[in-house]
Amino acid sequence: MSRVCVISPFTGLAGDMLLAALVDAGAPLEAVRAAVADTGLTGWDLAVTPVLTHGLTGRRATVSVTDGATSRKAGELIAMATRVRDREVAEVAVAALRAIAEVEGRLHGEEPDQVHLHELGGHDTLVDIVGVAAALRALDVRAVHCEALPIGAGTVRTAHGVLPCPAPATSALLAGARVVGTSLTGETVTPTAAALLLAIGADYGPAPAMRMGSTGYGVGTRTLPDRPNVAVVRLGDREPADVRDLVVLETNLDDVTGEVLGYVVALLLDSGALDSWITPVTMKKGRPGHVLHALATPEAADGIERRMLVETGTLGVRRTTVRRDAQPRETDTVQVRGMPVRRKHGPHHGKPEYDDAVTVARQTGLPLRTVLGMAARSTEER
Repeated sequence: MSRVCVISPFTGLAGDMLLAALVDAGAPLEAVRAAVADTGLTGWDLAVTPVLTHGLTGRRATVSVTDGATSRKAGELIAMATRVRDREVAEVAVAALRAIAEVEGRLHGEEPDQVHLHELGGHDTLVDIVGVAAALRALDVRAVHCEALPIGAGTVRTAHGVLPCPAPATSALLAGARVVGTSLTGETVTPTAAALLLAIGADYGPAPAMRMGSTGYGVGTRTLPDRPNVAVVRLGDREPADVRDLVVLETNLDDVTGEVLGYVVALLLDSGALDSWITPVTMKKGRPGHVLHALATPEAADGIERRMLVETGTLGVRRTTVRRDAQPRETDTVQVRGMPVRRKHGPHHGKPEYDDAVTVARQTGLPLRTVLGMAARSTEER
């Protein structure tokens, strides 16, 4: 199975919130501390402690600092991240820091390695970034999905003065991310969080079907009057793809009518073929023809072949062994104009069932494309 992490940024996302949520979900704190220690960073300590907020218990990550270095050049942080012994952790951390450096460099007209990081140059940034990378590694997470990030309005105070939210660096790092407006004001997504999502390749589409595991709640430092300020992570195991050896049966036809071909395709499917289709071709002497195909299990192949021979009168059927990698899928049902439409969901895409959409279109008078679109929008918002 493949471990998946789904991030739900309930009120936003910061590096420390994500780190705390991962520890709350089961990431060993000692593995996180060990990875940060590899960087050579001194004068720090990391505590992840339980916090009760609005009736919800989560964890808060706090970095205690005993030296006076509050900002550094980006190149210094990147060099420190490369020292992490676990190469996968180091690669994610370096990628996140480089993303920050490149964005800050463009904004301030400096070389990325030489740009001076102010708020992002202290201990917290390195601890959060290396810590999150180490926590994901310790949990054996192989894919990260993130729900829409709530973007607050208003302003944020920085070393360069008061700036609009989201801060310019955050906006640049969130290019391509899925965002949504929120009633909250101020900074709801930090540059560190945005850089981490970019470095770990977070997918903003629907989360895949998975077997639910642990859930973690990371509590932010900001106190909200009406809700807990938390980011949530849910861990799960995605069912492995169904990999099987199958058989493709095919035959060339130049004397079978279209009506018969359509009937045979339906008949082969009813007879146990996993799929069946027709390809138009140009045959010898320039004659137009078709290739009839059927995909079947090895056990069903003989019966499918007999049906092809009997129904088409062909003189021969070719067999090819193929390997099919079938991704896990699930089905649910939505209502379109009061009628059910089933939807099939895979790891990367969802779509309505054609036959159900046709039924709705015929009974309502709506164009089929409209029905499909209504069901598809429900799929995207699922």
